[in-house]
Amino acid sequence: MGNYKYCLIIFFLLSFVKPQAQVNKDSIIDLKYLEDQLYLSITYSILNNKPATISQNGFSGGFSLGFIKDIPLNEQRNIGLGIGIGYAYNVYVQNLKISRENQTSLFELAEDYKTNRLGIKAFEFPIEFRWRNSAPQKYSFWRVYGGIKVSYLIAEKTKFENSEVLITTKDIPEFNKIQYGIILAAGYSTWNLYFYYGLSPLFKSAVFNEKNLDLKDINIGLKFYIM
Repeated sequence: MGNYKYCLIIFFLLSFVKPQAQVNKDSIIDLKYLEDQLYLSITYSILNNKPATISQNGFSGGFSLGFIKDIPLNEQRNIGLGIGIGYAYNVYVQNLKISRENQTSLFELAEDYKTNRLGIKAFEFPIEFRWRNSAPQKYSFWRVYGGIKVSYLIAEKTKFENSEVLITTKDIPEFNKIQYGIILAAGYSTWNLYFYYGLSPLFKSAVFNEKNLDLKDINIGLKFYIM
């Protein structure tokens, strides 16, 4: 819950931030202004391609924050390219139990449990093709940013708890360390709808009920851009 607490604090602060083009104190128009170089997203996480017996049974959420280098591609600076780096944390509350026994990963259906969750931390590298109707003296504007995101997983942790045991599992080798998918952010001023559709499976060699586990990731939420 600590990560979410700090994320919510940032969220409320950003709600009062009015994005604006870079104009200096003397009101001299800066024709070389750059847009949207810091970002924060707050999302709901969905597991796609689940087996019929696997379900999400609690709130699965996440956030990401980072820096994007804005590269205008035309003289009007309303079309550009964004290349960034950030940090992401996602939690999935579901009934897939992941554990390790004798250096072997076990993927089973969780039953009679209090807690069963999976947390993933990653560095992310978004690349956005950007359209916006911004101008040097236009402080609020429409934007549509689409592209791809590549993530490198730096930590995975599962927690299973019932009335008898508490099992925590880390560094699960079946995870794909490199994840990628398509991204889209669109909105006006501070508020933007955000969508990520994972194209790569979360696992590279996981077996559940004698079949390969082909889970993929979808994130839906809000994304905030600031200077």
